[in-house]
Amino acid sequence: MARVLLITNPAAARTSSAAFGVVVRRFQAAGWDLEEAKTAGPGDARRFAADAVAGGGIDVVAVLGGDGTAIQAASGLVGSGVALGLVPGGTGNLLAGNLRVPTTPLAATELILRGRTRAVDLGRLDRDDGVHYFGVACGDGAAADVMSETPTQAKRRWGIGGYFTTLFRVLPTIRAAPRTITVDGRILVHDAATVLVLNCGEVVPPWVRARFDTRLDDGVLDVVAVQASSPLECARGVARVLWNAAVGEVADTAYLVYARGREVTVAADPVQPVQYDGERAGWTPFTATVVPRAIRVCAPEARGR
Repeated sequence: MARVLLITNPAAARTSSAAFGVVVRRFQAAGWDLEEAKTAGPGDARRFAADAVAGGGIDVVAVLGGDGTAIQAASGLVGSGVALGLVPGGTGNLLAGNLRVPTTPLAATELILRGRTRAVDLGRLDRDDGVHYFGVACGDGAAADVMSETPTQAKRRWGIGGYFTTLFRVLPTIRAAPRTITVDGRILVHDAATVLVLNCGEVVPPWVRARFDTRLDDGVLDVVAVQASSPLECARGVARVLWNAAVGEVADTAYLVYARGREVTVAADPVQPVQYDGERAGWTPFTATVVPRAIRVCAPEARGR
């Protein structure tokens, strides 16, 4: 009999009792041995997943929640071979979207039951408080402010649109600052308002991409640095990033720099806030390294992502 640990985050935007009931009943109908765990604070999902692996006999750790809960659970599974199952229940669910996991609880659970998995990379951040992983992206500056400062209430009410309320608030304050970006030993010096280090290419799956050539299983991280010091320059930079991704280009400009590598270090003067998958992670400098094929995830077959 297959065993699954179902981790839920009651505070996630779309994690309702109805969704939870759908998932539980489907696992039970399939004859799976189901254990349940609910998060109550930061780090719970990682601890639950790690404990399940240590206890042995678990086949899947399923997460009903958002990207934050998903990456915490994934962090407890690195190198274990135990599969991560994603049931989207958060604001953006960007990792699930990039993997083309179905958006409804029942369809996502059916995917887990089918047992098809694929190996994916994770990014790793070593910070003063320990090791953190990211599945989607990490970064600094303006993007970090928007991702980490959007209130939970706004995300629950507006979904991914909640991030735009924060963007409009911080937009007038965005300023470029000097960055030193080191990629596999190659040093790039560039003024930027934000530096993104991507493990996933799509920022609004499947419609909006930051880079057309980013894959979850290519063993590298992709960098996009945007220079902007006004709302107009922000619009110009974002538009160029989206245009390049849409037409399949990776082309530097005076206000846009691309890079790719296995290890990326970013330093800024003055220091800038840092985030990973929407979670705050202190201040620059930071170093991100790729962990190839770090976990296995229940997902459809890869199709060019």
